[in-house]
Amino acid sequence: MIDLRNLKITIVGMGLMGGSLAGALRSCGCLLVGVDRDVETNEIAMARRLVDRATTDLADGVRGADMVILATPVRTILRLLDDIVPLIDHACVVMDLGSTKARVVAKMQSLPQHFQPLGGHPMCGRETSGIAAADALLYRGNAFVLTPLERTSGETLDLAHAMVKAIGAHPMLLDAERHDRVVAMTSHLPYLLACSLVAAAQMGAAVEDKVWNLAASGFRDTSRLAASNVEMMLDILLTNREAILRSLSIYRVQLNDLVALIEREDEDGLRRILNQCQQCRSGLAV
Repeated sequence: MIDLRNLKITIVGMGLMGGSLAGALRSCGCLLVGVDRDVETNEIAMARRLVDRATTDLADGVRGADMVILATPVRTILRLLDDIVPLIDHACVVMDLGSTKARVVAKMQSLPQHFQPLGGHPMCGRETSGIAAADALLYRGNAFVLTPLERTSGETLDLAHAMVKAIGAHPMLLDAERHDRVVAMTSHLPYLLACSLVAAAQMGAAVEDKVWNLAASGFRDTSRLAASNVEMMLDILLTNREAILRSLSIYRVQLNDLVALIEREDEDGLRRILNQCQQCRSGLAV
């Protein structure tokens, strides 16, 4: 097991994911530096002792870092990969926590050779965001996808595995394109479905004023993702567009099938599909 105690780890972006990661790494004994452009966020990170030091200055934050973790929305990660190049002239592992991977990994490929790049995506989160929502237990028990490049060394991958295990998560290796296809179906599509559900209910509420009064646990549970951070979700939708469109097409077929069965009052057909879905969902450990 790689010892994390002698490492300086800089986390850029001290929101929910970055702040939670810092909190989870506190017991490892590494030197933790937080970088966020928001002064108040840095003050909260220090007050909660999530990091040893916090700064708004990217150059100051990454100076001498053994590992830099980019915990921002995806399009910001793409920009930061350019920004850090002139700031780091020593061997350094660069990892991200972005929700989509293909564009990030492609961008990492062009980093100078003294960088050791590795894509990452922890499969956890909440609809709330910001440092106030940070939770050191957020990662525990969840999968943490690692998407190495061809140039990623075995030592770097071992370091990432050690970090993931140290925060209580389970490392999973996937190539970037496959990752994006899978999460389009299981994460990005559900967000869009939640949004469409809320939009449909809003339209219904325009003509029936009791809609919101009768919206109970079923609506609450299925619409929860619509409360997610809009800027973060826009980054996801625009950097994983093709995979998300494919997922929406598959969903459209399923929805149209249900519409047709209901229109025909096909009880046997409806029962067959509903039973299949019930059995599938009941067998999932989520």
